[in-house]
Amino acid sequence: QVRLVESGGGLVQPGGSLRLSCAASGSIFTGNSMGWYRQAPGKQRELVATITSGGATNYADSVKGRFTVSRDNAKNTVYLQMNSLKPDDTAIYLCWLWNRPAINYWGQGTQVTVSS
Repeated sequence: QVRLVESGGGLVQPGGSLRLSCAASGSIFTGNSMGWYRQAPGKQRELVATITSGGATNYADSVKGRFTVSRDNAKNTVYLQMNSLKPDDTAIYLCWLWNRPAINYWGQGTQVTVSS
């Protein structure tokens, strides 16, 4: 069993920054991938950024140049540094872990609201 616990969401003004963290615990195997998805009201869940255990990253076009995903393998923790936030970034951000053999795990989500 794997548990994901997110932290760091909140309310921020346009142009501001937030840093999300997600700590994974349980039976986590090497070669996993972690990352972030988001879901805004009335919209489908979408990929934000992912990172493999080897450090390879993937970003949604909408966040490239503004968001940075990173991880600490020793702590099984993934981070999302979000800069230059826009109102369109408002959503529930969900932590994601892909674990061998091929299982997806999700966190409960943390709310990010960008508003003046």
